[in-house]
Amino acid sequence: MPNRLAHSTSPYLLQHADNPVDWMPWGEEAFARAEREQKPILLSIGYATCHWCHVMAHESFEDADIAEYLNAHFVPIKVDREERPDVDRVYMSYVQAITGQGGWPLNVWLTPDRKPFFGGTYFPPEDGHGRRGFLSLLRAITEAWQKHRDQLVHEANRVLATLAHHTRNAAAPEEPSAEKELIDAGSEAFEQCFTHLHEAFDEENGGFGGAPKFPRASNLHFLVRAACIQGVDTDAGRRALELVTGTLRSMARGGIHDHVGGGFHRYSVDAGWFVPHFEKMLYDQAQIALNYLEAYQATGHEAYAQVARDIFEYAERDLLLEGGAYASAEDADSPAPDGQGHGGKAEGAFYVWTKTEIESVLGPAAPLICLHFGVSDDGNVPPEFDPHHELAGKNILHQRQSLLDTAEQFNLTPEEASDRLVEALEKLRLTRERRARPLRDDKVITAWNGLMVSALARASVVLRQPELASCAERTAAFLEQQLHDPARSVLFRSYRGIRGEAEAFAEDYACLIQGLLDLYEATGRARWFLWALKLQETFDRNFWDEAKGGYFASQAGDQHLVLRLKDDYDGAEPAANSVAAMNLFRLGYALPDEQRWFERGRATLRALEPQWTRHPHALPQLLCAVEYALSSPRQVVLVGDPASESFRAMQQAVFSRLGARRAVLAVTGGADEGALSVRLPALSGYKGREGATLAYVCERETCLPAVDTPASLEALFATTPSVH
Repeated sequence: MPNRLAHSTSPYLLQHADNPVDWMPWGEEAFARAEREQKPILLSIGYATCHWCHVMAHESFEDADIAEYLNAHFVPIKVDREERPDVDRVYMSYVQAITGQGGWPLNVWLTPDRKPFFGGTYFPPEDGHGRRGFLSLLRAITEAWQKHRDQLVHEANRVLATLAHHTRNAAAPEEPSAEKELIDAGSEAFEQCFTHLHEAFDEENGGFGGAPKFPRASNLHFLVRAACIQGVDTDAGRRALELVTGTLRSMARGGIHDHVGGGFHRYSVDAGWFVPHFEKMLYDQAQIALNYLEAYQATGHEAYAQVARDIFEYAERDLLLEGGAYASAEDADSPAPDGQGHGGKAEGAFYVWTKTEIESVLGPAAPLICLHFGVSDDGNVPPEFDPHHELAGKNILHQRQSLLDTAEQFNLTPEEASDRLVEALEKLRLTRERRARPLRDDKVITAWNGLMVSALARASVVLRQPELASCAERTAAFLEQQLHDPARSVLFRSYRGIRGEAEAFAEDYACLIQGLLDLYEATGRARWFLWALKLQETFDRNFWDEAKGGYFASQAGDQHLVLRLKDDYDGAEPAANSVAAMNLFRLGYALPDEQRWFERGRATLRALEPQWTRHPHALPQLLCAVEYALSSPRQVVLVGDPASESFRAMQQAVFSRLGARRAVLAVTGGADEGALSVRLPALSGYKGREGATLAYVCERETCLPAVDTPASLEALFATTPSVH
């Protein structure tokens, strides 16, 4: 009989609706029951495409004996961390504080008033290998709750007080730092972060550190900005770009890159980007695409542009939902042909190949693919990276040698070899489409779609593909229609057929505002800039910390949260405060008469100053906002028709290469331009010329004479200073 999760719209919660565990959703009913029965809560947090969540569900939550014991002694609550990142953040912080590590599934035991007293991640069902099994652990916690409840409650209060103290005291002193002090602190933090990444760089494989290896996009974004500051022709600038391009080349060659279907998997379990954890996340696609775009801007090498296109093609084909938004993820697991694995599913089953399969699909073209992508008769996955023996005899495609070497070995020109590889990979893709696909979590997450809007908008200009801007507008329009309440000017977190109950969190506002600012710069449509302004005002009203500065991750007033935290780590996703600070400075660049944006941006930096000065490598994205704070506000105003070739050529002159920060404004005669001119009266003073696009570059309250050619505009960027 289904449990209380059966009424949920979350794919993750629905995966557990038929468990014998009497799961309850996060909410008043569960909390009242725990209080009434004086039972501890087992809070289990995961997400629909999480491999180890599936493993623990099959081993423990589908087990009748474990479920019977769990139901008798605990109030079990399931949470989709993608729907409720605020709940996940609180209890992940607790588990990381007591164990030094985190991840999903996240399992935390709470007092009836939701204070944590024990927790961890994955637990095996039975004792073994020096680890206590899940049922054994449940019995031990039950005994401790019955005999030593006061001690458990005391410990819960102590740890929670420590976390609250850390949150309160992480903010900088109330006295604002002088600009000179910010320059000194920022310069030192930049140097320390660069040194950390330089020392952690894997010279052989790219990336930072050893296994497992994650594509942490904020590291690469920081290094690109460091190269711009130093100058790409200086030793330091060249070295920064070497770390970026070395990482991106290795990622593109590795198994973490889906050579057949496009896009990137979550991470690799080895140091060489070879054996991936096969799930695909929307936020990774958006951020990695931007990494490749920036590498293309910095180097001009077409290979980076092509990988970015590959990501967008994958997202459009496999993640795009009816209505124009993108699904949140695709699972790592899928039905195994042999029925083995957990619950008949195996990780990577959709993506891997036997050599015989490749030969049967490609015929005479198979040797070329097998050589280039390292395919062997017995499979190419080392046993140490296949603990569940799900990949035995299978091959993960990864580029083992250069295109030039492959061409030479088959007496082909590089162009001929490339054409044959592309044709063969498309045949494999069409064959793979007939396999049972992994689950697609078709939940729309506002923040992640905001990141995708940003990537598409920027790519439309950098790659000279205006159709990508149309895709970004389509997604933004969906979010505006389905996840925005215009009467209150508030966002909601998620959508799946209907809008989710949870209102949006800080990351949703920050990422969507960033996307809208990028979309305005790509299209010149004032409606996107005006919506970004409205959302920023809501964001400030509901999330700003008036006492210490910066943004809380959740709104005030949620009585169910035992702790209100701030995002202060740029991990798989950038911290909301990092994105928000950059948004504030961008608004300040665009609206220089409205000093509040600069003031609030600097206050955000000051609020997190202890973190980014003590551990700058934890906040590389925020350090890029420090660069904004120390740069002179510069505007580029384009006057003309956004659909014209001359307008696009001038846009290209602005975005073709990385360089100084600037706000790009447009005078196009569009429908919403009058409303924007109310906020920026100077716009009405910029005059155009029939049949041409004019560009005005303004800095420090001075505008240079208009130019009408891309070459003239590029020359202005080459000669105008931008950083103090």
